[in-house]
Amino acid sequence: SNGPQRQLVVRIEPVLEGWRDCTFFTRKDIIRLYKRFYALNPHKVPTNMQGNRPAITTLTFEEVEKMPELKENPFKRRICEVFSEDGRGNLSFDDFLDMFSVFSEMAPLQLKLKYAFRIYDYDGDELLGHDDLSKMIRSLTRDELSDVEVEFIIERIIEEADLDGDSSINFAEFEHVVSRSPDFIRTFHIRI
Repeated sequence: SNGPQRQLVVRIEPVLEGWRDCTFFTRKDIIRLYKRFYALNPHKVPTNMQGNRPAITTLTFEEVEKMPELKENPFKRRICEVFSEDGRGNLSFDDFLDMFSVFSEMAPLQLKLKYAFRIYDYDGDELLGHDDLSKMIRSLTRDELSDVEVEFIIERIIEEADLDGDSSINFAEFEHVVSRSPDFIRTFHIRI
């Protein structure tokens, strides 16, 4: 009989519903992502999504960064830090799901912008200042530019985006510039 099997589906249903409500994923997507999460460290991640173990199990940045979706991304550490509960890049399944949800095609532009801004705002002061921009450019160019070139790009960005003249970029200014750039949406997208 398929009694126990049906039992499992019923038992994980409320958990899935919760995840479905706060992401842009279907049930099937969530199960697929749980399998991906599990595969990153089968010794650590419970086989069953039920109960509180999946909620408290976290994978380290080193375990997560190997995913093909992240491996080549110059901001992979920063992305994991922003989505991790502890800010250090360790991800619970909830964090993992949030991350893929924001990067999914279904996520609205506004949400993507909010997270992109947080990813580039290294010091967390809600402004993209000189140092944030410098780190962002060095990550993007994989550290291949000279200091002079980096400074030149920072000046150009500030010239273009800083509307209130405070030499840094706040969220509204960031939004203004980026929403005119169709490239942004394409780059801020991970297929699962």
